[in-house]
Amino acid sequence: MIGRSNRAVVVAALLCALLASGLAGPAEAQPKPEGEVRWALYVTLTPLWLDPAEVVGQLTPFWVLYAMHDALVKPMPGNLMAPSLAESWTLSADHRTYEFKLRDGLKFHNGDPFTAEDVKFSFQRAKGARVLKEKVREIEVVGANRVRFHLHEPFPDFMAFYGTLATGAGWIVPKAYVRRWATTASSDSRSGSGPTGS
Repeated sequence: MIGRSNRAVVVAALLCALLASGLAGPAEAQPKPEGEVRWALYVTLTPLWLDPAEVVGQLTPFWVLYAMHDALVKPMPGNLMAPSLAESWTLSADHRTYEFKLRDGLKFHNGDPFTAEDVKFSFQRAKGARVLKEKVREIEVVGANRVRFHLHEPFPDFMAFYGTLATGAGWIVPKAYVRRWATTASSDSRSGSGPTGS
């Protein structure tokens, strides 16, 4: 007579033998996914996560930002600093000026055009970017689609703070809409640039 513990060992050994010998059947290739992607998070959302200015460099709020807003530069698969709302950027020879060329023709969800004024406004209202803000001397709007960040001195980590998830300072909101929204104190509708910025 086989005891209970011995029976469990025999059953486990048989299952291992089946799997090792391939009798369980070969694995088949999965078809390429099509259609809609549903995205779910098991967290309680705080209203602060809806506004990039309130983000203080923790990963969880960025789940919401990626769904609602867009940044000049942000981490994407295969590129830790992928251009998004910014088409490109340059660094001056003295390492004190970053100039961003913005993508043309983009609009926020509410229809407002995306401009360099929105970039400046979003940076100025970011609360979780104290170190970064202390390094920036001036933000110059060169044109509707060009903005320059002038630094007090060279700061090699500027893009690490501005173009990654270290702060929410690079995530852009529509200046005119936020000002209107702030005066009406209505939270019924938020307007971001969204994952595609269009």
